[in-house]
Amino acid sequence: MQPTAEQSLWMYETMLVIREFEETMATVYLEGKLPPRIQAGLAFDIGAGPVPGEMHLAAGQEPVAVGVCAHLRDEDTVVGTHRPHHFAIAKGVPLNEMTAEMFGKADGLSRGKGGHMHLFDPARKFSCSGIEGASLPPAVGAALAAKKLGKDWVAVAFFGEGAANQGTFHEALNMAGLWKLPVVFVCEDNKYAISVRKSDSTAVASNASRAAAYGMPGVDVPHNDPVEVFAAAGEAVERARSGGGPTLIEVQTDRYLGHFQGDGEVYRPKSEAAELRGKDPIPKLAAQLREQGALDDAADEQARARAHVRVTEAYEFARSSPYPDAEEALLSVFV
Repeated sequence: MQPTAEQSLWMYETMLVIREFEETMATVYLEGKLPPRIQAGLAFDIGAGPVPGEMHLAAGQEPVAVGVCAHLRDEDTVVGTHRPHHFAIAKGVPLNEMTAEMFGKADGLSRGKGGHMHLFDPARKFSCSGIEGASLPPAVGAALAAKKLGKDWVAVAFFGEGAANQGTFHEALNMAGLWKLPVVFVCEDNKYAISVRKSDSTAVASNASRAAAYGMPGVDVPHNDPVEVFAAAGEAVERARSGGGPTLIEVQTDRYLGHFQGDGEVYRPKSEAAELRGKDPIPKLAAQLREQGALDDAADEQARARAHVRVTEAYEFARSSPYPDAEEALLSVFV
């Protein structure tokens, strides 16, 4: 299954938005957390600056999000990870409200109460969690609901290769395989579970091989390529939507930044990130589109300009949004 020119252009522009959003956040997040504090001998202050708390960015992993979400409808469910922005953007979560949520502002998706690891958009059926492996059970639940309702809706669980060693992974796959649920499990193998290499934590070379134990196809996508992801995801989504049951896909992707912002990255060679960026999937897709006659200089410039405007407006919206009133801390709390 190959994408149409329209689908390829959507994937390209969406990757541009994701990349600019993530690299902008990498800078914005550090405001107030770095020099002059460190120069003054003060520790890194995770609560300082306009975006408090941890921050996990997905620059380099854009192909996984766009290659899968290109096949999804509004009524399909996506459950993301603690590194969720690329999935949210590809699923159509409003960029302004998503950014405001990260800033803790009242105009955010959850009025600033969730932060970047807890983005919820019921209208787009998107959610995520900061807990490792927590995406799989909710996606299975959404798939079960769709089957019981007689709908052709599909659920997608995104997770990292480290989560494939969690009990939730095996329990979710077993249930989905047993009941032939319309769910696609997508593993982002970025080589590191926080700071631990996959080869030091996982008994199998590819988690896709684990699919056989649960009666479903397992597909390994060997390159960080949106077209390859699109092809694998297309078959999996169609299989799920037509009643054929679940699929497990593992994509070999690349994480350009640290596990979190402020990560010293002492666990990997200093040259690794630069080497990975040398295989950047965005210019590769642009070259393919040019060869196909679907993209020229003018169209490329326009796509980049649109992406820049979207991202710039989102950050301006978040900065100008008000903080919620203190009294709101007691609202929407279950006791």
